[in-house]
Amino acid sequence: MNNFLFNPKTPNELAKELVEKIKQHRKKLKISQTQLASKSGVSLGSIKRFESKYEISLNSFLKIIIALNLEHDLENLFTQKNYNSIDEVINEQL
Repeated sequence: MNNFLFNPKTPNELAKELVEKIKQHRKKLKISQTQLASKSGVSLGSIKRFESKYEISLNSFLKIIIALNLEHDLENLFTQKNYNSIDEVINEQL
């Protein structure tokens, strides 16, 4: 069985989706870009560039994630278990 998963999305498309989710979360919390910059320690220019061009350093990205209390989502990012059959799924639920 081939475990390689084909993803037709480009890196830019994936970045756009990720940024949009983070931006929606920021807005849900009613935090402005300026407030996020202050809370995270990331410059306002970097916040704007992140939300418009999807460009940011990893360190600044992590500061934003922490400021928005989303670090638990990163901790769970690669923890999903892979199953080889439906039987494995069923057996785990029992």
